[in-house]
Amino acid sequence: MHDWRFAAPEAPDGRASNAQHEPRHSSLLRWLAVCAAVLVSSCHPAGILDPQGPIASAERLLLINSTGIMLVVVVPVILATLGFAWWYRSSNPRANRGPDWAYQGAAEFVVWSIPALVVILLSGVNWIGAHQLDPRTPIPADAKPLRVDVVSLDWKWLFIYPDQGIAAVNQLVVPAGAPVRFRLTSATVMNSFFVPQLGSQIYTMAGMTTHLNLLADQPGDYPGLSANFSGDGFSDMRFTVKAVSVGEFDGWVAQARGSGSALDDPGYAELTKPSQAVAPKTYRSVAPKLFERIVDQTALDPEKARAGKAWCPPEPQAGG
Repeated sequence: MHDWRFAAPEAPDGRASNAQHEPRHSSLLRWLAVCAAVLVSSCHPAGILDPQGPIASAERLLLINSTGIMLVVVVPVILATLGFAWWYRSSNPRANRGPDWAYQGAAEFVVWSIPALVVILLSGVNWIGAHQLDPRTPIPADAKPLRVDVVSLDWKWLFIYPDQGIAAVNQLVVPAGAPVRFRLTSATVMNSFFVPQLGSQIYTMAGMTTHLNLLADQPGDYPGLSANFSGDGFSDMRFTVKAVSVGEFDGWVAQARGSGSALDDPGYAELTKPSQAVAPKTYRSVAPKLFERIVDQTALDPEKARAGKAWCPPEPQAGG
């Protein structure tokens, strides 16, 4: 008679391998370790649940309210499932079923009325909240608003300060407590501007201008990123929002005006070339109406913009 049992494989030195003695739950432990790491990383304070401005705070409140409203259905359904499973177990002789299998009035009323009321309430809360958080709505504040023009490039962010006449790449310095009014566009493919701790992700598109209003309550460094995949350098398309005091902001503007190169037409043409992990830098001056000209030229030639071959036309000469 043959013995069909499988023998343990032998190691090169003739000893039986102990692979079969490896605990079966080792893979489960590895998966639990990975899940724990993901949960720990998701609890990093620099995110949407750690707002540092009025817009992000309102969005977090809207998220919490929406979750609470949905739990009005989720929690009772979970409890009812467990309750029904326990009550209608085979060993319970007191569990009776109605004779009419096609229609149960009380059950139908509960099944349809409660979810309908939840949907109505959730829709109303989100509709009101979404309109109150319209990105174009100015933020009331005592401080004077700061205007910033944003251009997404391959793969970096250009910030133009039209009132100060300077620009920066991958660095956005703003005064804390002052509203910031953004105009945003793209000189290449569509992208998405997002500062989680300040709120309101918004898209940038070639040939179009979007508007956004944000405010940082207190000084600090807040990470920003691109939330829309745009090619090879997407993962490094990050920037830092530095909220500083008014005096520090004025000092930074003066420093930027006294150093760096000028962002003229040749400088912008060089900046549009694809590059990755670009270090922050400033420009002491900016060509007149550069943002408007970027919007115009991408609107006239969107195919070139989507191909990453955006160019900046020379400024029209007076009397030409």
